[in-house]
Amino acid sequence: MIVIKEKTLEGMIFIDLFAGLGGFRIALESLGANCVYSNEWDEPVQKVYADNFGDTPEGDITKVDENAIPDHDILYAGFPCQAFSISGKQRGFEDSRGTLFFDVARIVKAKKPKIVFMENVKNFATHD
Repeated sequence: MIVIKEKTLEGMIFIDLFAGLGGFRIALESLGANCVYSNEWDEPVQKVYADNFGDTPEGDITKVDENAIPDHDILYAGFPCQAFSISGKQRGFEDSRGTLFFDVARIVKAKKPKIVFMENVKNFATHD
């Protein structure tokens, strides 16, 4: 078990893209960071997230105005992996789920966070 004795990210601001149920948010908040924006397209999951954190994530990321997202130090995005996974058809950017990466890139370009975390399957790094 890892025990964190101090809030090593105190004062850092982050956004949580493709937030799911909020596991990354729990981790960063336990280190002292503050979430200022979240995004999750799945409505039932949005409801659980809202119950857990008190705010409802914004929906479809392809419709988000990147300039309306608050400034932040850290961007986290665990975007869908089905388009890249060896368990799927590996259609990459030809699959609409694969193109969601470009929405993350659009936000990174506009907001220029100090730290970017992107989580996906191994095959993403070598696809297309």
